[in-house]
Amino acid sequence: MNYDYIIVGAGSAGCILAARLSASGRHSVLLLEAGGPDDSFWFKIPIGFAKLYYNKQHNWMYYSEPEPELGGRRIYAPRGKVQGGSGSINAMIYVRGARRDYDDWAAAGNPGWSYEDVLPYFRKLESHPLGDTTWHGANGPVRITPMKDGAHPVCRTFVEGCTQLGYALNDDFNGARLEGVGIYDVNTRDGKRDSSSFAYLHRAGHRPNLKIEHHAHATRVLFDAGAGAGQPRATGVEIVQHGVKRTFHANREVIVAAGAVDSPKVLQLSGVGPRALLEKHGIDVVHELPAVGQNLQDHLCVSFYYRARVKTLNDAFRSWTGRLKFGLQYLLKRKGPFSMSVNQSGGFFRTNPDHAHPDMQVYFNPLSYRIPDSNRARLTPEPYSGFLVCFNPCRPTSRGSIEIASANVEDAPKIHGNYLSTQKDRDEAVAGSRLVRKLMTARALRDITVEEVTPAGEVTDDASMLRFFREQSGSIYHLCGSCAMGPDPRTAVVDARLRVHGIEGLRVVDASIFPNITSGNTNAATMMVAEKGAQMIIEDAAAQSQAANVQRVAAISS
Repeated sequence: MNYDYIIVGAGSAGCILAARLSASGRHSVLLLEAGGPDDSFWFKIPIGFAKLYYNKQHNWMYYSEPEPELGGRRIYAPRGKVQGGSGSINAMIYVRGARRDYDDWAAAGNPGWSYEDVLPYFRKLESHPLGDTTWHGANGPVRITPMKDGAHPVCRTFVEGCTQLGYALNDDFNGARLEGVGIYDVNTRDGKRDSSSFAYLHRAGHRPNLKIEHHAHATRVLFDAGAGAGQPRATGVEIVQHGVKRTFHANREVIVAAGAVDSPKVLQLSGVGPRALLEKHGIDVVHELPAVGQNLQDHLCVSFYYRARVKTLNDAFRSWTGRLKFGLQYLLKRKGPFSMSVNQSGGFFRTNPDHAHPDMQVYFNPLSYRIPDSNRARLTPEPYSGFLVCFNPCRPTSRGSIEIASANVEDAPKIHGNYLSTQKDRDEAVAGSRLVRKLMTARALRDITVEEVTPAGEVTDDASMLRFFREQSGSIYHLCGSCAMGPDPRTAVVDARLRVHGIEGLRVVDASIFPNITSGNTNAATMMVAEKGAQMIIEDAAAQSQAANVQRVAAISS
């Protein structure tokens, strides 16, 4: 079957691309999703992310290869295997990042990607309670909800404590500045998750020119090799669906939007990537592009646990009566803890006043819980009134990679996070630990704290702080950069219009194109990339049509 555009992956980016490209009705669009539809109750209720954390049906449940700087541990990397992608199973914190993140994208040779360039697309995608302002949009598909009114009281105590130490209050991390402490925003609508799937695709799914295929695992992009010295052209996609191989053809473009792990995997399986890797697995090289799978980045975090003198969410979640109360509150009013993220307050801090920018993101969680090591769905609260403080460096400099494990699409790719491989990242692991300890000296926080439970006396100096980070840190699931945008095909995969270098009719549009990781949670930035990418595709199609018309007129005139 033929479609104008074929999109591989119905994640945070793919859902937006499908909705925008099909909106005019002029183009036929096929959206391929390896997982199923997001029709379960657990995708709608915000607290449902805990149920989906270890769920093989809806989660790829990837793990990194053993990490040399983390004691050989394999780091868990959940990825959404469902319509909506990781945006259907994440904790919904909505943070764009810092102005300088995008200015750095532009400075790296990507015109049109500075903060001023991307701000209109952030505004375009959101419906914010502050209305149509310099920083926010009022009519976009994704509803943004500040958690200020519903956050647990202990979160406000954390904010108070930070201000007592002289840190600035920030009422809007997506406004004029990123730095400061406050309560996070989430992408929810009337107490329900507002992923790009719910906000865009559910509204567009009825269009006759949009076709969605679920359980459609893309095995490779198809190419016309090109005549002579001509560039290869993407002509379609091959999938396996319920054990049956199917082929679809693209009249205009194939757009890979499978995420930071699976987009490079799809390209490599299709013969686009480092020559040595492809030849190792017996894959014919369609186009050698050494940067495919390189430049992988992620935020690495660690948590400090505290016993509280006041009640926290632990007390309610440990009892069936508390859970019942919250459940009824949610069902009747769409309010309460079930309607929000558990990561409620926090902020962006400079660990050294001489630093020009915030270098650390902090989360304050009114629920202290342990993430199980085994594949269980349940996150267990600590058996006491408690809270946790988590941090991650904003802009780590370690770079990893994604590599196919074989030519078999069913085999999970090899994820090399290469965490803590630079001295800067190791220094920041220590600096972040010192920051947490400093924040906990605030009078407001001392008043509600009985003790630090973990790491407590195990961590007393720089060496033990680094050791603690090596032994206990984990991904905060912000993988990006593995098909980086840039002008040089030796070090980048796509150009500033997200076209794959050296191949016609093929783009990558998702978090894998980030040249450098953003300073906060990455889902908002991924949706922005999709909005901007869709606009570029529409503009390029119009330009091509206009050029074709000019040629036809010229031919007739001659």
